[in-house]
Amino acid sequence: MDVSKQDFVVRDPEFRARVQGSFDRQGFMKLIGAEITGLEPGFCEIAIDHRPELTQQIGLFHGGVMGTLADTACGYAAYSLMAAQDSLLTVEYKLNIMGPGDGERLSVRANVVRAGARLTVCEGRLYIEKTGIEKECGLVTATMMRLPDTSDMPD
Repeated sequence: MDVSKQDFVVRDPEFRARVQGSFDRQGFMKLIGAEITGLEPGFCEIAIDHRPELTQQIGLFHGGVMGTLADTACGYAAYSLMAAQDSLLTVEYKLNIMGPGDGERLSVRANVVRAGARLTVCEGRLYIEKTGIEKECGLVTATMMRLPDTSDMPD
């Protein structure tokens, strides 16, 4: 889906700083070395470089890492459209791994499909890059729940 064709309402003009700050507080994202590589209203791209610690037994990106990036990219795509005082939680996500995570870099590009008052539905595509060639390797659909007037900061 081309997010440029969506008419999203941006409720926080400082959404980029808010999203990046939230992402930076995620210890797990630091641990695995993930980074936000694209961010627009209703869109988030997150990528990670291959490391042996992120693989399963034969050296491919672990499905758990793929799911983590997919969930997180969808979450921040949704969060980019929320008000500054709101937060969110994942309600559910479904990941279809359509090809092996065999490459040097894994990325997820997630888009908001529909932003409702309480629930936001997202979809994302997973890509693996190997020797400069990028291939689609997964598809995620996710539902995020807005938590109105709930801080995104730790207690």
